[in-house]
Amino acid sequence: MTGLRIVDAVDRFDSDLFVGRAHEILAGLVADGAALGWVEPPSADEVTALLAEVGLAALAGDAALRAAYDGSDLVGVGYWRRYARPTHQPHADLEKVAVDGAAQGRGVGRALTAALVDAARERGIEVLTLDARGDNDRALTLYRSLGFVEYGRLADFVAVGEHRYDKVFCALDLRGGS
Repeated sequence: MTGLRIVDAVDRFDSDLFVGRAHEILAGLVADGAALGWVEPPSADEVTALLAEVGLAALAGDAALRAAYDGSDLVGVGYWRRYARPTHQPHADLEKVAVDGAAQGRGVGRALTAALVDAARERGIEVLTLDARGDNDRALTLYRSLGFVEYGRLADFVAVGEHRYDKVFCALDLRGGS
């Protein structure tokens, strides 16, 4: 890494350059079997719509969108969104953290996730949740090292073709300031 920077990307969600590179990262990861919620790589239109939705929610204070740059190259993207249900609005879900395969293993995911946790704390989020595919050991190890605690698991819930994986639920309680 020549100069890893994590930035608030709320002003970039409608930039063709940002969206195009985010699409490359997400589609490439899914094509390589990453557990990001898609079975097939997402289309450019899907990623454009997703980032627009998250970006607008971030402008309203109901999400955070962060980007990781190595120099000027976008190498990662992540976001959380506040729950919509009125009784759940003090809480948010960390929905995606994606790091380009060539940048993995260099602390990008940790820095990106930590920045998203900081943003949640700043926005007054009380509990930040996430779910991960049970075989995603690297991600689960990262989340645990940042204080997330597993609170549930659905066995064989995630279907990818003929394969079944557990869905692991984790939470980070931000109410104590830790």
